[in-house]
Amino acid sequence: MSAEFQGYEQDYGVLTADITNRIGKIPKLSGEEKKQMVMNVEKQLEEAKELLEQMDLEVREIPVQSRAMYSNRMRSYKQEMSKLEADFKRSRIAYSDEVRNELLGDDGNSSESQRAHLLDNTERLERSSRRLEAGYQIAVETEQVGQNILENLSQDREKIQRARDRLRETDTNLGKSSRILTGMLRRIIQNRVLLVVLGIIIVFTIILAIYFSFRGH
Repeated sequence: MSAEFQGYEQDYGVLTADITNRIGKIPKLSGEEKKQMVMNVEKQLEEAKELLEQMDLEVREIPVQSRAMYSNRMRSYKQEMSKLEADFKRSRIAYSDEVRNELLGDDGNSSESQRAHLLDNTERLERSSRRLEAGYQIAVETEQVGQNILENLSQDREKIQRARDRLRETDTNLGKSSRILTGMLRRIIQNRVLLVVLGIIIVFTIILAIYFSFRGH
Protein backbone atom coordinates (compact mmCIF):
# COMPACT_ATOMS: atom_id res chain seq x y z
CA MET A 1 0.00 0.00 0.00
CA SER A 2 2.77 2.52 0.89
CA ALA A 3 4.47 1.76 -2.45
CA GLU A 4 1.37 2.88 -4.36
CA PHE A 5 1.15 6.02 -2.23
CA GLN A 6 4.79 6.84 -2.91
CA GLY A 7 4.16 6.42 -6.65
CA TYR A 8 1.35 8.99 -6.52
CA GLU A 9 3.54 11.15 -4.31
CA GLN A 10 6.37 11.23 -6.84
CA ASP A 11 3.97 12.07 -9.68
CA TYR A 12 2.51 14.86 -7.53
CA GLY A 13 5.96 16.28 -6.78
CA VAL A 14 6.95 16.36 -10.46
CA LEU A 15 3.61 17.89 -11.45
CA THR A 16 3.62 20.63 -8.80
CA ALA A 17 7.21 21.55 -9.67
CA ASP A 18 6.16 22.02 -13.31
CA ILE A 19 3.10 24.03 -12.22
CA THR A 20 5.29 26.29 -10.08
CA ASN A 21 7.63 26.88 -13.02
CA ARG A 22 4.77 27.73 -15.36
CA ILE A 23 3.06 30.04 -12.86
CA GLY A 24 6.28 32.04 -12.70
CA LYS A 25 6.21 32.48 -16.49
CA ILE A 26 2.59 33.67 -16.80
CA PRO A 27 3.21 37.36 -15.86
CA LYS A 28 5.90 37.56 -18.56
CA LEU A 29 3.62 36.33 -21.36
CA SER A 30 0.91 38.05 -23.36
CA GLY A 31 -1.82 37.32 -25.88
CA GLU A 32 -2.45 33.78 -27.04
CA GLU A 33 0.75 32.51 -25.45
CA LYS A 34 -0.42 33.66 -22.04
CA LYS A 35 -3.90 32.26 -22.64
CA GLN A 36 -2.47 28.86 -23.58
CA MET A 37 -0.18 28.83 -20.55
CA VAL A 38 -3.11 29.66 -18.25
CA MET A 39 -5.15 26.81 -19.75
CA ASN A 40 -2.25 24.39 -19.29
CA VAL A 41 -1.78 25.39 -15.65
CA GLU A 42 -5.51 25.05 -14.98
CA LYS A 43 -5.42 21.54 -16.46
CA GLN A 44 -2.37 20.61 -14.40
CA LEU A 45 -3.99 21.92 -11.22
CA GLU A 46 -6.95 19.63 -11.88
CA GLU A 47 -4.57 16.70 -12.41
CA ALA A 48 -2.79 17.55 -9.15
CA LYS A 49 -6.14 17.59 -7.32
CA GLU A 50 -6.99 14.17 -8.76
CA LEU A 51 -3.65 12.85 -7.55
CA LEU A 52 -4.38 14.23 -4.08
CA GLU A 53 -7.72 12.41 -4.11
CA GLN A 54 -6.02 9.14 -5.11
CA MET A 55 -3.41 9.62 -2.37
CA ASP A 56 -6.18 10.33 0.16
CA LEU A 57 -7.92 7.07 -0.80
CA GLU A 58 -4.65 5.16 -0.41
CA VAL A 59 -4.10 6.67 3.05
CA ARG A 60 -7.51 5.42 4.17
CA GLU A 61 -6.48 1.86 3.25
CA ILE A 62 -3.23 2.01 5.25
CA PRO A 63 -3.34 0.32 8.70
CA VAL A 64 -4.13 2.71 11.55
CA GLN A 65 -0.76 2.23 13.26
CA SER A 66 1.06 3.45 10.11
CA ARG A 67 -1.44 6.05 8.93
CA ALA A 68 -0.28 9.08 10.96
CA MET A 69 2.86 9.72 8.91
CA TYR A 70 0.93 9.65 5.62
CA SER A 71 -1.86 11.83 7.02
CA ASN A 72 0.70 14.49 7.95
CA ARG A 73 2.07 14.42 4.42
CA MET A 74 -1.42 14.79 2.99
CA ARG A 75 -2.07 17.89 5.09
CA SER A 76 1.19 19.39 3.83
CA TYR A 77 0.34 18.62 0.21
CA LYS A 78 -3.15 20.09 0.51
CA GLN A 79 -1.71 23.28 1.98
CA GLU A 80 0.76 23.40 -0.89
CA MET A 81 -2.11 23.00 -3.38
CA SER A 82 -3.97 25.93 -1.83
CA LYS A 83 -0.79 27.98 -2.07
CA LEU A 84 -0.33 27.08 -5.74
CA GLU A 85 -3.89 28.10 -6.54
CA ALA A 86 -3.38 31.43 -4.78
CA ASP A 87 -0.10 32.00 -6.65
CA PHE A 88 -1.80 31.16 -9.92
CA LYS A 89 -4.51 33.71 -9.25
CA ARG A 90 -1.96 36.39 -8.31
CA SER A 91 0.13 35.69 -11.41
CA ARG A 92 -2.84 36.35 -13.67
CA ILE A 93 -3.65 39.59 -11.85
CA ALA A 94 0.00 40.68 -11.85
CA TYR A 95 0.09 40.68 -15.64
CA SER A 96 -2.92 43.02 -15.84
CA ASP A 97 -1.31 45.35 -13.31
CA GLU A 98 1.94 45.49 -15.29
CA VAL A 99 0.15 46.37 -18.53
CA ARG A 100 -1.81 49.12 -16.78
CA ASN A 101 1.34 50.54 -15.19
CA GLU A 102 3.14 50.62 -18.51
CA LEU A 103 0.23 52.48 -20.13
CA LEU A 104 0.00 54.99 -17.27
CA GLY A 105 3.76 55.31 -16.76
CA ASP A 106 3.37 54.66 -13.03
CA ASP A 107 6.91 53.85 -11.87
CA GLY A 108 5.87 53.50 -8.25
CA ASN A 109 3.33 50.82 -9.00
CA SER A 110 5.86 49.10 -11.27
CA SER A 111 8.31 48.93 -8.39
CA GLU A 112 5.63 47.46 -6.17
CA SER A 113 4.87 44.86 -8.82
CA GLN A 114 8.54 43.96 -9.06
CA ARG A 115 8.75 43.55 -5.30
CA ALA A 116 5.65 41.35 -5.42
CA HIS A 117 7.31 39.22 -8.08
CA LEU A 118 10.46 38.92 -5.98
CA LEU A 119 8.36 37.79 -3.02
CA ASP A 120 6.56 35.27 -5.21
CA ASN A 121 9.88 33.92 -6.50
CA THR A 122 11.17 33.65 -2.94
CA GLU A 123 8.06 31.73 -1.90
CA ARG A 124 8.42 29.41 -4.87
CA LEU A 125 12.03 28.75 -3.95
CA GLU A 126 10.96 27.97 -0.39
CA ARG A 127 8.30 25.55 -1.65
CA SER A 128 10.84 23.87 -3.91
CA SER A 129 13.18 23.57 -0.94
CA ARG A 130 10.40 22.02 1.16
CA ARG A 131 9.63 19.55 -1.63
CA LEU A 132 13.30 18.60 -1.80
CA GLU A 133 13.37 18.11 1.96
CA ALA A 134 10.20 16.01 1.75
CA GLY A 135 11.74 13.94 -1.05
CA TYR A 136 14.89 13.46 1.01
CA GLN A 137 12.82 12.41 4.02
CA ILE A 138 10.94 9.90 1.87
CA ALA A 139 14.25 8.51 0.59
CA VAL A 140 15.58 8.19 4.15
CA GLU A 141 12.39 6.48 5.32
CA THR A 142 12.46 4.14 2.31
CA GLU A 143 16.09 3.29 3.03
CA GLN A 144 15.22 2.61 6.67
CA VAL A 145 12.37 0.33 5.63
CA GLY A 146 14.74 -1.49 3.28
CA GLN A 147 17.29 -1.93 6.06
CA ASN A 148 14.62 -3.28 8.40
CA ILE A 149 13.49 -5.75 5.74
CA LEU A 150 17.08 -6.90 5.15
CA GLU A 151 17.61 -7.31 8.90
CA ASN A 152 14.40 -9.34 9.20
CA LEU A 153 15.43 -11.51 6.25
CA SER A 154 18.85 -12.04 7.83
CA GLN A 155 17.26 -13.04 11.14
CA ASP A 156 14.85 -15.39 9.37
CA ARG A 157 17.76 -16.94 7.50
CA GLU A 158 19.64 -17.52 10.75
CA LYS A 159 16.54 -19.11 12.30
CA ILE A 160 16.11 -21.41 9.30
CA GLN A 161 19.81 -22.34 9.43
CA ARG A 162 19.59 -23.12 13.15
CA ALA A 163 16.47 -25.23 12.58
CA ARG A 164 18.27 -27.09 9.79
CA ASP A 165 21.26 -27.72 12.05
CA ARG A 166 18.96 -29.03 14.77
CA LEU A 167 17.34 -31.37 12.26
CA ARG A 168 20.75 -32.67 11.23
CA GLU A 169 21.67 -33.22 14.88
CA THR A 170 18.37 -34.99 15.45
CA ASP A 171 18.98 -37.25 12.44
CA THR A 172 22.46 -38.02 13.71
CA ASN A 173 21.16 -38.81 17.20
CA LEU A 174 18.41 -40.98 15.76
CA GLY A 175 21.00 -42.88 13.72
CA LYS A 176 23.13 -43.45 16.81
CA SER A 177 20.10 -44.52 18.83
CA SER A 178 19.08 -46.94 16.08
CA ARG A 179 22.53 -48.52 16.02
CA ILE A 180 22.58 -48.81 19.82
CA LEU A 181 19.13 -50.47 19.87
CA THR A 182 20.16 -52.84 17.11
CA GLY A 183 23.27 -53.84 19.04
CA MET A 184 21.27 -54.35 22.23
CA LEU A 185 18.73 -56.49 20.40
CA ARG A 186 21.49 -58.56 18.87
CA ARG A 187 23.09 -59.16 22.28
CA ILE A 188 19.71 -60.10 23.78
CA ILE A 189 19.17 -62.67 21.03
CA GLN A 190 22.68 -64.04 21.47
CA ASN A 191 22.18 -64.36 25.24
CA ARG A 192 18.89 -66.18 24.76
CA VAL A 193 20.48 -68.59 22.27
CA LEU A 194 23.30 -69.26 24.73
CA LEU A 195 20.79 -69.89 27.52
CA VAL A 196 18.87 -72.34 25.33
CA VAL A 197 22.08 -74.17 24.37
CA LEU A 198 23.21 -74.29 27.99
CA GLY A 199 19.80 -75.59 29.02
CA ILE A 200 19.94 -78.32 26.41
CA ILE A 201 23.45 -79.31 27.52
CA ILE A 202 22.40 -79.41 31.16
CA VAL A 203 19.32 -81.51 30.41
CA PHE A 204 21.34 -83.84 28.21
CA THR A 205 23.98 -84.19 30.95
CA ILE A 206 21.32 -85.00 33.57
CA ILE A 207 19.78 -87.61 31.29
CA LEU A 208 23.19 -89.23 30.68
CA ALA A 209 23.93 -89.24 34.42
CA ILE A 210 20.61 -90.93 35.18
CA TYR A 211 21.15 -93.45 32.40
CA PHE A 212 24.61 -94.49 33.55
CA SER A 213 23.40 -94.58 37.14
CA PHE A 214 20.67 -97.14 36.35
CA ARG A 215 23.00 -99.11 34.09
CA GLY A 216 25.54 -99.47 36.90
CA HIS A 217 22.94 -101.13 39.15
